[in-house]
Amino acid sequence: MSADSSCQPIDPQDIAAFHRDGAVLLKNCLDPYWVNILTQGLDFIHDHPDGMSAGVNMPLRIDQFPAKHSPDLQHLLDDSPIAEIVGTVLSAPVRFYMDQMFYKPPGPIFPSAWHQDTSYYNIEGHQVIRAWVCADPAPRDVSIEVVRGSHLWNITYRPPVGMDPAQDPEGAARLERDFAEGKILIGPEAHEQWTYFDSFLDPSLPPLPNIEANRESFDILGWDYAPGDVLLFHGNILHSARGGAELPHPRRAHASLWAGPDVHYLRRRSQAIPDPLKLYDFAPRDGQHLSDFNEVFPLAWEPRLA
Repeated sequence: MSADSSCQPIDPQDIAAFHRDGAVLLKNCLDPYWVNILTQGLDFIHDHPDGMSAGVNMPLRIDQFPAKHSPDLQHLLDDSPIAEIVGTVLSAPVRFYMDQMFYKPPGPIFPSAWHQDTSYYNIEGHQVIRAWVCADPAPRDVSIEVVRGSHLWNITYRPPVGMDPAQDPEGAARLERDFAEGKILIGPEAHEQWTYFDSFLDPSLPPLPNIEANRESFDILGWDYAPGDVLLFHGNILHSARGGAELPHPRRAHASLWAGPDVHYLRRRSQAIPDPLKLYDFAPRDGQHLSDFNEVFPLAWEPRLA
């Protein structure tokens, strides 16, 4: 089996749909070689948990930065068409920011809560895009859903994870002091041992709307996913993964986060995910573009000159 690292032509209508809706499913973008590499990488990570393997509601397991530990996933990021697909849809050069594994075992598939990605990270910009690929068939009732167009609402919501400040007022006060003094709230030590509850809920951000209880009030978009498809969605879009159905196989997914030229560093009180490990060495300042840290975020793909 050989690899096809080239990107098939993307329909301009799909590009327009991404920018209008905030998400698009691109069918049959990855050939069987890359699906096999993805599967091997996810199985290796599942069988070799580390200090960044955690969950919110078990039996969902989420691993942060899994490609650091899997040559197969690193190969997928470096050599598959994914970076080119992302850059082509953005019509801009892109840099890799981070990746995650989402592993749901066979049986009843638990839902993932509605949330917005960028509020978890110390970044800001309109050219933040997630590429979601799955090693298994994922019908709509267990795959990603988005609130169509919510990437254009110009609002950052409070992440649904973190400790309630009322449960640890001393810790919350310490966090406020650290933030006021310009400190990063989740440091490099989190790469050794981390959970979603190392952070505190940010009371300065508005809470998420109760989308699940009011589904008829939102324009919700979803898809039936097949291995080889690439689902792209905007970093600011409200999204979740449905649950309740039963699957005879696991739902093994990999989500990589990519950044275009307008993405810059922004220290957030709502930070829940550590910065990429090498970035800590550079003491980044608010407003610095990721291109200022080329050693950490090398250019992954750029448009060819005409």
